[in-house]
Amino acid sequence: MTHSTVTLIELGAVFFGLGFLGRLAGRIGLSPIPLYLLGGLFFGNGGFVELGGLTEFSEIASEIGVILLLLMLGLEYSAKELVTGMRQSWMAGILDIVLNFSPGAFVALMLGWGPVGALVMGGITYISSSGIIAKVLTDLGRLGNRETPVILSLLVFEDLAMAVYLPILTTVLAGVSFAGGLQAVGISLLVVTIVLVVALRYGKALSTVIDSEDQEVFLLTLFGAALLVAGIAAAMQVSAAVGAFLVGIAISGTTAQNASRVLEPLRDLFAAMFFVVFGLNTDPASIPPVLDWALVLVVATTVTKIATGWWAARRQGIGRPGRARTGAALVARGEFSIVIAGLALASGAVDPELAALATTYVLLMAVLGPIITRFAEQLLKPRRVRPVPPAANRNTHSG
Repeated sequence: MTHSTVTLIELGAVFFGLGFLGRLAGRIGLSPIPLYLLGGLFFGNGGFVELGGLTEFSEIASEIGVILLLLMLGLEYSAKELVTGMRQSWMAGILDIVLNFSPGAFVALMLGWGPVGALVMGGITYISSSGIIAKVLTDLGRLGNRETPVILSLLVFEDLAMAVYLPILTTVLAGVSFAGGLQAVGISLLVVTIVLVVALRYGKALSTVIDSEDQEVFLLTLFGAALLVAGIAAAMQVSAAVGAFLVGIAISGTTAQNASRVLEPLRDLFAAMFFVVFGLNTDPASIPPVLDWALVLVVATTVTKIATGWWAARRQGIGRPGRARTGAALVARGEFSIVIAGLALASGAVDPELAALATTYVLLMAVLGPIITRFAEQLLKPRRVRPVPPAANRNTHSG
């Protein structure tokens, strides 16, 4: 059979399997993300059945999936709401960096990977997965919850922090001069600032340009704009996901509502591929040697993320159930962490075992995050106290 024939057969089998897993997840009341990840692990590199014909399509499809997830998340909020949220949550954002960067950096130093390894692992444990979180909040119907803007503001803070972190990381890995590193950081911040200004001042004009009564024209224009801005952002050392999110922020009113309706099926299709590809690229044999340290990081950073979200939500006057949902939603790690590990491994500047630890850690957090988010509120429900029999309260002291 030709390569294209093999690709079609494997792609059809993958999509059919995803449909089955999605149905199973719906019946047991969970997000399908953990099942997608485990399915990819089962059929991927080193799995029971290796699918080799999906490489080219799956890579670009997974990137499009992240872009669509963040674009749709941005459509839920206006630029004004974003700026307000950032002003209210900047202290929580700083706390997020301190609490969640430290465990990864500490473990890297303990394993003898030096300052460069600490910089890499700190970024991996710090950044939550905007893609997974966006999908989980959608699946659970929580986009309209009171705590969701708090979650969003923290995610945006993290994504903007990546606009500073990634240029610094690539500079350190490549051994570029300090001046060159400052230039890269300056460019990334300039790009983010320009897009935010355009979103705030010219959002209505952009919505008018993209909007169309013809659904086909509307979809092509919207999808093309998101990919174009995401690609330009990536070329400028800013995350493509951040670029797509800012496009969603810039679109407002009825245009945003129509965009959400038109893009929803497309988002679900490509987002599923992103999670499957993550599992496909993970070799199960690399997990056992680093599992102990991965579990240490899982426990530590689950606690620190929940603490971050709880504190941020409490500052906004949100009740205990909302605080628990906020912290739990931030637990998942995913696309950004894998990008960081990939950059480090490709540079040859870190120990290869770091990639195995990062992959194992992210896989565990990507599976654990949606589960914790689903059941976080139930953990706070008070246990029923059995009533004390009246006889137990009688004073039996005689005399």
